[in-house]
Amino acid sequence: MKKTELIQEIREAAIIAIIRGVEHEKLPPLLDALAAGGIRFAEITFDQTGRTSDGETAQSIAALKKHMAGRMHIGAGTVMTVGQADQAMTAGAEFLISPNVNPEVIRHTVAADCVSIPGAMTPTEAAVAYESGADFVKIFPADTLGLPYIKALMAPLSHIPFLAVGGVNDRNIGDFLAAGLAGAGVGSALTPKDRIAAGAFEAISDMAKRYTDAVFTARNVRSASPRIG
Repeated sequence: MKKTELIQEIREAAIIAIIRGVEHEKLPPLLDALAAGGIRFAEITFDQTGRTSDGETAQSIAALKKHMAGRMHIGAGTVMTVGQADQAMTAGAEFLISPNVNPEVIRHTVAADCVSIPGAMTPTEAAVAYESGADFVKIFPADTLGLPYIKALMAPLSHIPFLAVGGVNDRNIGDFLAAGLAGAGVGSALTPKDRIAAGAFEAISDMAKRYTDAVFTARNVRSASPRIG
C-alpha cells in the first residue's frame, strides 16, 4: 500500500489500538478480537525497561503482520531510537509512533517511506515534529492537557494533523474528533489487562465495537451540523 493511502486510512479509521505489555501468546487472539470489533490499526510498543527485548518486539510485529494480513495494519509504538525504528521497519511495521519528538528518528522514518507519528505537548514540539517530516503529531498526554488546551494548541497549527493519546475512551473520543483531531490512540481502556488475562476476547470485541460506533456517530454528527454562510 502506498504511504498516502495508508495516511488516508488512518484518518478514516480514526483509532489506533495501543498494545503494551501483552504476553506474546495472547497477541494473536487479542488482535483478532479487536479486528472483529472494527479496529483496523494496532501499534506494538517497544519496552524501554528491557524486560522485553527490542528483538522480541520486532518478532511480534513480524508475526502479527503475517497473522493479520488483510485485516489490520500493524505498527510500532514507543520508538525512541533509530535502531528501534530500523528493527520495526525491517519487521514490517507500517507506521512508527513515539512519545517524544526526536528529529533524527522522524527523518529516518520518513526517508524509509514509513508513516511517522511522534508525540508532542507544546506548540514548539509540534512544530518541530511537523517540520522534521512527521505525518501526524500525537498530542500526549491528551487527558492531562485537556480539550481547552488542545484546542488552543491547534488553533495556530491548523495545518498539522493531530492525534489524541492518553485517557481517550469510548465516551470522549467523539469530543476529540469534534475538536478537529484526525483520530486517537487508545490503550488500556480498549485492551484491559484483566480481560486479556482471563481470555475474555469476546468482551474486548464488544468494547472495540463501541469505539468504532462512537467514531461513526461523531462523524455523522459533524457532517449533519448546519453550516452558516
